[in-house]
Order: sequence, then structure tokens, then C-alpha cells
Amino acid sequence: MRSYLDLVVPVKRLERAKSRLVGAADGGIGDRRAHADLVVALALDTITAAAGADGVRDVVVVTSDPMLTAVLRAEGIRTVPEAEPGLNEAYRHGASALGAHVGALQADLPALRSAELAAAIAAADGKRAFVPDRQGTGTTLLISAPGEPLDPRFGVGSAQAHRASGAVELTGDWPSLRCDVDTESDLSVAAGLGLGPRTAQRFRLSA
Repeated sequence: MRSYLDLVVPVKRLERAKSRLVGAADGGIGDRRAHADLVVALALDTITAAAGADGVRDVVVVTSDPMLTAVLRAEGIRTVPEAEPGLNEAYRHGASALGAHVGALQADLPALRSAELAAAIAAADGKRAFVPDRQGTGTTLLISAPGEPLDPRFGVGSAQAHRASGAVELTGDWPSLRCDVDTESDLSVAAGLGLGPRTAQRFRLSA
């Protein structure tokens, strides 16, 4: 019988999120509203693609930002507020609200293709596993074994931390799943893969 996965996607409050992308949405001006709109676009494109992946049953976003919460709920996306500060704490908190088989997905994958995420979930084959980012040092996706703790170890060097914790490294040809965005240069790489519609609109406006 096939096991379906529930995904946790944390997003910081918009005034603190993606600080290295400030100015990417407005040609370097750094307007706070333009930046917030870009962060929302990144998250929505990521979540929409994730929710459409075969094998994903539900997606819950952990955020305490009121604007983002309102936008997500209007789109029919479930949210829960942060309980404690910190990315790993957010993943654990979100996982506690979901089922027995959960995954931790980064919120900054604006080129994500549903088919690539589905392929990674299938490749995990019920094992605790992770997908490294395109640099090979970070993690874009961590999957628990069904019924077992997620045990997230995100942060600097998270790929090695997850590897050392016993998670299986997944190395399929999934460029959109591995392309997280922290800088405008990263966003340009993602654009080369094909951005989701909301991010494409925001990034196009800044050109």
C-alpha cells in the first residue's frame, strides 16, 4: 500500500525573511513591500508545486506573519503559527500537526517542478532521506521514515549533518528541487530553469 507524505514548509516573518534578496524585486531600491511580495511569491510557487506532486497528501506552512497567513489561507493552504523561534523548531512543530510520514521542504524553491519532487519521494522508498541543494552543502528536502521522527538538522552544513544522522542522500537529476534561492544570483539560476508564475512576475518587474 502506498504511503502518502505530508510536508512542512516554514516561512519567517516577512520583514526578516530572505534578507540577501532585498532589492531583487525592485531593481536595487530595497522597498519593504516589494521585498515582502517577492518572498510571498517564492513561497506560493514552492507550495503550489509541492501540493501538486504525486505522493503528497497535505502541506502545512509554519509562519507567524499575519500578511502571509492571510494570503495562504485565501489560497486554501493550511497554516500553523510558530511555537518557538528557529527553523528546526518550526519543522518539528509543523510535523507534530501532521501524520506519521512527513517531509521538511524549504520555502524558496520557485522553479520547483511537481514531477521532480514526486520522483524524490519515490526514490526515498520509505527511508529517512534528504536531497542536498545544488551546492551540495545545504538541504532542500528531508523525508522521515513512516512512523519515525523527522529529526531535522537544518542550518549551515545541513547536508553533512543529515548524512551523519543516518539519512540517505538522494542524488537524482532534480535541478528544480535542488535550486533554493538566497541571493539574486540564485534567483537568476532558478529563472534559467523556469520560475513559477508569481515569482516570474515579481522578478520581471525588477528588470
